[in-house]
Amino acid sequence: QVQPVESGGGLVQTGGSLRLSCVVTGSVNLSGISRVSWYRQASGKERELVARLINSGHANYPDSVRGRFTISRDNAKNTVYLQMNSLKPEDSAVYYCNRDVAFYGASLIWSWGQGTQVTVSA
Repeated sequence: QVQPVESGGGLVQTGGSLRLSCVVTGSVNLSGISRVSWYRQASGKERELVARLINSGHANYPDSVRGRFTISRDNAKNTVYLQMNSLKPEDSAVYYCNRDVAFYGASLIWSWGQGTQVTVSA
């Protein structure tokens, strides 16, 4: 079974930076996955997309994080990264990675991992 394992979260002050990692474990070669994404879910809110990376290297970001977050991947390490700069309290959430839900559909994504908690203090 394919399982993403997220790490790198923590407590940071407003304006700080974090780099999240997502190691995709199991029988999968990340190079064969054309679109991977990072999502976040704040307490009491629905899960939302924060970054999408296409194998071509093109990335999409919502307005809320564009210019501050950068998604990247290392296929040799089966790992997806999310560099987060200029963090704001509203970025506080649990962060997850997965195959892109919009592209693959909810029935074809991996099981959700435990996520990694990011807390940004004011």
